[in-house]
Amino acid sequence: MTVNEVIEGLQKLIPLAQAEDFDNVGLLCGNPSREVTGILVCHDVLENVVDEAITKNLNLIVTFHPIIFSGLKSITGKNYVEKTVLKAIENKIAIYAIHTAFDNDYFGVNYKICEKLGLLSQKILIPSAHKLQILQLYVPPENASEVKNALFKAGAGNIGFYEECSFTIPGKGSFKPKPGADLYEGEINKCEHTDELVLSVVFEDYKKNSIVKAMKNAHPYEEVAYQIIKIENENQYLGLGRFGELSEKMDENTFLEFVKKTFNLKIIRHSNFTGKKIKRVGVLGGSGASGLSAALSAGCDAYLTGDLKYHDFFRSEGKILLCDIGHFESEQFVTEHLVEILSQKFTTFAISKSTEKTNPVNYFL
Repeated sequence: MTVNEVIEGLQKLIPLAQAEDFDNVGLLCGNPSREVTGILVCHDVLENVVDEAITKNLNLIVTFHPIIFSGLKSITGKNYVEKTVLKAIENKIAIYAIHTAFDNDYFGVNYKICEKLGLLSQKILIPSAHKLQILQLYVPPENASEVKNALFKAGAGNIGFYEECSFTIPGKGSFKPKPGADLYEGEINKCEHTDELVLSVVFEDYKKNSIVKAMKNAHPYEEVAYQIIKIENENQYLGLGRFGELSEKMDENTFLEFVKKTFNLKIIRHSNFTGKKIKRVGVLGGSGASGLSAALSAGCDAYLTGDLKYHDFFRSEGKILLCDIGHFESEQFVTEHLVEILSQKFTTFAISKSTEKTNPVNYFL
């Protein structure tokens, strides 16, 4: 398989369109036409990780964090970013970043954290908003199945764990063809009335172009009557963070010991104890101060994340136990999870989990 073929397969599982707008995901460097000798999965791609790929003869690195985040004006090796990219290019190694596309994925970063904690009845903490649209079109009854199937094949009607979802309403359409029209039915300059169905399907906004194209290709009319409506509904299967329930309540000390053991932590920075038992837990891997309000609104007793600042801890206000377990530590299961996903999808070449240390934070105890 080529690099591009691997990327196309991976995007069917974790679409890059799920990523946040500020992010820099996708193929960062490398020839998409080059044949893949193997994949190395890492949390951060640094120079030592590229060296590991060279040693193992793996020419595609799938990294969680993108090594190139802002624009590069030169690649001369003057800093750690340029050194990494330069070595990868010189050794014909492609780098593909997945970052917030995997953060937002229903079975992504935060799903794995909740799985490690054994949380039940999980839900998305911050569901994505303004990402859903409705396509409403008019179609002859005899063509409805063909058009619906084309829309479904293009990705319309997929909602969470359901697919091929649609709704139809029967009605009467009218039209008067003018000279030059390529008629499906009727006569020029004669007002016509015909049976039609109003067909509606929900879709994620990034699928719009392919869905409209599929509709026009499958529809019998020369001019398809349709409208696309943006809806306010949140996507409950896409978004940042997650929350769920522990199987049994824990006091705060016991909970912190449980987290420390589960994540193999040296230290946990936490807010003042609330005096409440811990049952509902919110998580957001990485820098998650932005999810605190959502965790409070969801009624979480504790919230696990990384990179909380001094004043963030005041925001607990005796209502929630805030736990800063570290940025890397909160995302530490990412590479393991990606290796599992890639191994199931691609079985014809080696997929290796990086053994190199890339966490830049050290602790003196």
